[in-house]
Amino acid sequence: MDIHLDIYSPVHQIHDQLFIDKGVQVFIKRDDMIHPIISGNKWRKLKYVLLQAQAEGKTHLVTFGGAYSNHLLATAAAAARFGFKATGIVRGEEMQNDTLFLCRLHGMHLIFTDRESYRDKPALFDRYFAGDADAFFIDEGGASALAAKGCSELVAELEQNYDHIFCACGTGTTAAGIINGLMDAGLNAQFNALPVFKNGGFIKEEIDRYLTAPANYDLHTGYHFGGYGKTTPILIQFIQAFISRTGILIEPVYTGKMLYALYDLAAKDHFKPGSKILAIHTGGIWGLLGMKEKFNRD
Repeated sequence: MDIHLDIYSPVHQIHDQLFIDKGVQVFIKRDDMIHPIISGNKWRKLKYVLLQAQAEGKTHLVTFGGAYSNHLLATAAAAARFGFKATGIVRGEEMQNDTLFLCRLHGMHLIFTDRESYRDKPALFDRYFAGDADAFFIDEGGASALAAKGCSELVAELEQNYDHIFCACGTGTTAAGIINGLMDAGLNAQFNALPVFKNGGFIKEEIDRYLTAPANYDLHTGYHFGGYGKTTPILIQFIQAFISRTGILIEPVYTGKMLYALYDLAAKDHFKPGSKILAIHTGGIWGLLGMKEKFNRD
């Protein structure tokens, strides 16, 4: 089967009085519109991984994630779309939730494992699939050089130049891919990486691992809101206000933190007047399903 999805990822301008007052223009690359489920950086990271699996004659995708993992769901949907069998190895106790329901609905078999065993993913893969010649290992979040290659193609879609590009970071793969794409195109946009983890400075090592050449970029580590998957009332209020003003869905784990940082930096005069700034919408809006109570409560 032809492994292909049409890329529809327009760039929309975000109109806000703050940006008018500061003399900057802010745009958002709508990768969330690529596919209802295989959206954002998920398709970009999976594209060449799936092509590699196909080239090796593999028919069974095995990957990893937490119980609310957008990567697990995207892999399940991609496997169904392109004719693969899929297994997700899930960190933690067996449970039911909306994300895992959708994974199963797309045919993914789920294996739950304790957190200690989960740390060694190659060993887990071997435990269950060492004798399965059809099985193909995909790391958590899709992290790999092939995934970075897919993410680098985003840059070729841009129809204008930007002074700054913002992107949330989980594994660092998407950031590395975009930075590689900027270098390949000879563009001077300053890349701004937003780690979503507490003490997120480690993400620099993860980004550098997939760079094709050394690069300078900014790392903003102060917008984690308590750590991965953590929120505060301020972040929730920001997300609610942003969605109601723009009609663009974002979520608290990645895109909400990234956009909050962009707004906060603009308010603090981080950008020169006249700057053009691009935010990358990396999808993941299904993550809202696991955080409904935070919005209902607040």
